This record gives sequence, structure tokens and C-alpha cells, in this order.
Amino acid sequence: MSRYALRVASVAAALGVWQLLTSLNVDLWLRFSQFPTVADVARAFADRMAGDDYWTDLTDSLTRILSGFLLAAVVGVATGVLVARSRPAEDLLGPILEVVRPIPAIALVPVSILLFPSNEQGIVFITFTAAFFPVMVSTRHAVRALSPGWEEAVRTMGGGRWRILGSVVLPGALPGIFGGLSVGIGVSWICVISAEMISGQYGVGYRTWQDYTVVDYPGVFVGMVTIGVLGWATSTAVELLGRRLTRWLPRTSYVPAGRPRPRHLTAPEAASSPSVPSPSASSGGADDADRTGPEPEGTRHEHLV
Repeated sequence: MSRYALRVASVAAALGVWQLLTSLNVDLWLRFSQFPTVADVARAFADRMAGDDYWTDLTDSLTRILSGFLLAAVVGVATGVLVARSRPAEDLLGPILEVVRPIPAIALVPVSILLFPSNEQGIVFITFTAAFFPVMVSTRHAVRALSPGWEEAVRTMGGGRWRILGSVVLPGALPGIFGGLSVGIGVSWICVISAEMISGQYGVGYRTWQDYTVVDYPGVFVGMVTIGVLGWATSTAVELLGRRLTRWLPRTSYVPAGRPRPRHLTAPEAASSPSVPSPSASSGGADDADRTGPEPEGTRHEHLV
């Protein structure tokens, strides 16, 4: 609870500084006198939420981002696994992907206008392109980093190609895949808002740009806050899903002082741990143990650490 209280306090402090600087028209070097106050933005936000246009823009932006991102997640993971596992696929697709990857997705707006019959499809294409490459690259590196011993173990037990893919490759690459998904969802929001500003008809980005053209600065900040909240919500959803699907991974918990809290090992883990000396390897062997008596619980934990 103290961590959440600290987070809320940091946001409240930032809003308080914003309100103070703008209400006092501070112009030291940065011109805060040009900014709307927090109260102005809050009033504009309430007015927008009372109308239908705000919710229409919100729905359109979410539909575009989810359509492009989900498509990029499926195609990006499939392409990353294919390129990492197949040399012919790497030779055929690798050069094309590496040439196209440095091109910013927002630079493809003219291509999408020429290629697709509607602006809606073009914006989804830009969103897809923005998320595809982070997902594909992360998946490719995660698959290549897998230990070959796992695959050999499955083959030894009679498993085929699909068994290896479902039991070794995809589960083992999940942490890297979700790292790419987290990056991809953030880049997708940047590009979809930019595309809406350039060629959209509805959406949060389109409305924000329209507010700027009519010098409605509180409306501009309403759009910025909306984009930030939507980006935070979708990124958090991806992160929570990743933690749920990779809950089998070891987690390190931290004490308030910052030192990692030791994890108590079970008997089999303790027996196989290299940090726990075996009775035969100890200097005194069993005789020393008999002389000194049982080792205190805290001391055993320190040895494990």
C-alpha cells in the first residue's frame, strides 16, 4: 500500500507543480504562461466526456490499435520463429526484413494511401508495421537463445517437430516474445496517433490535431492525457498477460533495503545446489556435525544464498 500511495503522491505533486507554474504565468525560460492550467484541462475533459464525439474517437483509436497490434503479434511471432528455425526462410526473408525494418512506420503513410482503398485500412496497416518488427526481432533472438539440450531431450523421448515447437520453442521464447510485445504496443500508439493526425477522419489523434488548429489548447491536453492513459492501460495489460503466462519462471522478491530475499530451497534443490557442501566434501564430515550439533536455521539459509 505504501508503494501505491507513493505513486499517487508523485502524480499529485506533478499536477500541483503544473497548476502552480501555469496559474502564476511563470516565464523564466520555458513559457508556462502559454499552457492551460490543470483546472482548465479538467473542465475541458468533463465537457468532452459529456459528448458523443469523445467516445467515438476513443472507440475508433482502440479498434485501430487492437486490430493492427493483434495481427502484428500473430504474424511477428510466426515470422520470428520461422526465421530463427529455418535457414532457407532466413535467406529468403532476412534481407527483405532488415531493409524494411529501419524505415519508420509513419513514413509509410503515403504508401498506405496509395495501396489501400480506405484510410481506415491504411491506419491499421501502419499500426501493424509499427508493432511487427519489435515482435519479430524479439522472437527471433529469444528462439536462437534457447538451449539445444532441451530440444535434444524431446527428440530422445520420441518427440517430433511440432512437439518441440509446442513444448520447447514457444514456452522457452515467451519472455522474449512478451518483451517485444511490450515495446510493440508502445510504438503502435505513437504511429497510430501520428497516422490519425495525417490522414484520419476520427480518432484521438485526429481530434487532438483539430484542437491544435483551432487553438484549443485545453482540448489538446485532453487528447494528450487520453493517449497517455490508453497507452498505459494497454501496456499494463500486455505485461500482466506476460506474467500470467510465464508464472513458471523464477521471480526474485526484494526487501525494502534493496537486497534480494533468499528463496528457501526444497530438499531435492538443496541436494543438487552447488552452493551447499556435501557431507563428504566438508572439512570435518559427520564427526564435526556431531560435535557442533545441528546448524541454526538462519545459518543454513545463509549458506544457501
